[in-house]
Amino acid sequence: MRRFIIIFLLVILAGKLNAQDNPSAKDNSNDLSLLVSYMEGSFSSEEQSKADTNYFDIRLQMKRIWTDRADAIWIYVEQAVSSKLDKPYRQRVYRVLPLKDGTIESVVFTFPDPLKYAGEWKKDEPLLDLTPADLILRVGCSVFLSKVGDSSFVGSTRDKGCESDLRNAKYASSEVVINKDGMKSWDRGFNENEEQVWGATKGGYIFRKVNN
Repeated sequence: MRRFIIIFLLVILAGKLNAQDNPSAKDNSNDLSLLVSYMEGSFSSEEQSKADTNYFDIRLQMKRIWTDRADAIWIYVEQAVSSKLDKPYRQRVYRVLPLKDGTIESVVFTFPDPLKYAGEWKKDEPLLDLTPADLILRVGCSVFLSKVGDSSFVGSTRDKGCESDLRNAKYASSEVVINKDGMKSWDRGFNENEEQVWGATKGGYIFRKVNN
């Protein structure tokens, strides 16, 4: 019995030491909640477009969906030029979940007939007639985010696994910085010669958060 107690105490001590050595794992759930609070809301690049005509006035909407699910946090994403808000050019679903290494993965999905759901972000419960089974995974397009300091998250896609055929591209890359004021997002496409064929060339789009 004494030997059992000693082993039990050693296991508990090892667990505490491991948590101390890896604080990112211990605080991962808090980081996830903070990140999602930054991601939800309405965003605009109007300010940047007025300062630099190389950038368009883009409106970005991000709204949590399927809030009763416990497997991850799900977010509906809609992006449109300000003059064509009823015809978004990009609609996605993100599955946001913490990983054991302390990073947070934002997995990217598309879905059939997206324009049918244009403006769904305005509803209290968007995409109610869809389920995860209806989604189409964009393989290799996940963005992996890490907390930097106390109040920002920085992340990107990895390697060249996010396939794209837009304008003869071979793959796409995404880089993002997110904080309480908004986000900077730089999406680009590259051909087989590593030449950029779409996306902003001077740097990412700066989206200011206009409301939660």
